[in-house]
Amino acid sequence: MLRKIGRILLKLAGLALLIFVLALLILGRLIEFRVNDKDLLSFFRQRHITPVISYYHAKEREVRYIEVGHDTGATILFIHGAPSSLSYWKGYLSDSDLLHRATMYAVDRPGYGYSGLGDPLPDIATQASIIKLILDSLHQAHRPVVVVGVSYGAPIAARLVMDNPQLVNGLVLMAPPLGPGREKIFWFTYLIENPLIHWIIPPMLQSANREKVHHKEELTKMLPLWSGIHIPVAYLQGMEDGLVDTSNATFAKTHLINAPSLSMQMIPGRGHLIAFAEKDRVKKTILDMLDKCGAP
Repeated sequence: MLRKIGRILLKLAGLALLIFVLALLILGRLIEFRVNDKDLLSFFRQRHITPVISYYHAKEREVRYIEVGHDTGATILFIHGAPSSLSYWKGYLSDSDLLHRATMYAVDRPGYGYSGLGDPLPDIATQASIIKLILDSLHQAHRPVVVVGVSYGAPIAARLVMDNPQLVNGLVLMAPPLGPGREKIFWFTYLIENPLIHWIIPPMLQSANREKVHHKEELTKMLPLWSGIHIPVAYLQGMEDGLVDTSNATFAKTHLINAPSLSMQMIPGRGHLIAFAEKDRVKKTILDMLDKCGAP
C-alpha cells in the first residue's frame, strides 16, 4: 500500500514538474517585456508622433533604439532596467512637455528587447560604450545632453558619464543600485545559472539573472570612478523599494563628491517602480535638469 502511494506521489511530482517547465516555456514566449517595431510605430502615430526606429552594430551585436522629436536645443537619452526594453519609456517619449524641450532617444540594452533577447552582456563598461554611440557616432547629439537611467540602467548611465566626461551634461538616476551588494539577491538567483535549469527560464529573465549574478563585481570596478562625475545629478527612489536597498542613497551622497549639485528625492510609500507611480515627479526632475544644464 505504501509503495503504491509512493508511486502515485512520484507520478504527481513528475507531472507537476512537467507543468512547471511547460508554464515557464510558454511564459517566455508570451511575456517578453518588449514591443515590436510595428506596434511601437502604431503607438506613437496614434499620438501624432513620428518616431524613427533604427538598428546599429557594435561589438558584434545588433542594437535597437528609437528617436522621437526634432528639437535641436537638447537631448535626453533613456536607459531601461531589467528585465525591460525601450518600450518602458513610451509614456515619456510621447510626453508633450518633454517633446517640446528635447530630442529623445531610448535603447534596447544588449540582451533585452530586440537587441539580442536572452543573450546578456553583464559588463557595464561595455554596455555603456555600445550605448554611447547613439550620442556621438550616430547622431552628434545636441547639447545639453541629459541621461536618465532606471534600476539596472542607472549604473550604465553613470558609467557612460564616467568614461565620457565631456559628452553628458546632466544625470538622472531612478531606483539605482549603485553600491556593490546593496540590492536584493533571491534564493534562486544562482540556481538559475545551472545549465540544467537555465534553458527553461524565459530569455528576458535569463538576461536579468545573468546581470544580477555579476552586478556586485561590476559595481566594484566602478568604485574608483565616482569622483570623476562633475555634472549635476538627480537621485530618486521609493522609500519602500524592495529590490534596491535605500542605503544606495547614502552611497550616492558619499561617492558623488565632485558633482556640482546632487538632488535627493526619497519618496514615502513608493516601491521600485517609481517611473510609473511618480511619472509627474520624474518628468519634473528631468525638466529641472534640462534647466540646470542650460537647455533653451
